[in-house]
Amino acid sequence: MTAPTTPESTTTEPAAVVVEFLNALARYDVDAALDLVTDDLAYTNVSLPTIHGRERLRKLAGPVLRPGRMGFGVHNHHVAADGDVVLTDRTDELRFGRFAARFWVYGRFVVRDGRIAVWRDSFDWRDISVGVVRGLLGIALPALNRRMP
Repeated sequence: MTAPTTPESTTTEPAAVVVEFLNALARYDVDAALDLVTDDLAYTNVSLPTIHGRERLRKLAGPVLRPGRMGFGVHNHHVAADGDVVLTDRTDELRFGRFAARFWVYGRFVVRDGRIAVWRDSFDWRDISVGVVRGLLGIALPALNRRMP
């Protein structure tokens, strides 16, 4: 196993690491985002299977999260840290061409030595469903879609 590389971020402050990670995903910079996670990352979308490891996340996100495929947007309403635990209250956006679904997400991150070791997102399936329906309607009538805050 190779030693982890040094994160590109100049901070190891847990809240700043999490915000930089989400922002890197939003700008399609999967490599920069992956530099901010541990080799043994545990990523869970509650009610879905957990993804284990940085390389597994790379295999899933790398081919999909890029211009012309899927886009990701994020607006952090609140970010709070207590030691190495960071909580986010945010609106996420998933984009495919003209389609954009926006929905609420609560995230819990554990940062270890300046890298994210645990990423656990919770959300409401009903809110995601509403976001998808509004995103589909918004293709024809953009005013019907939710706006990013």
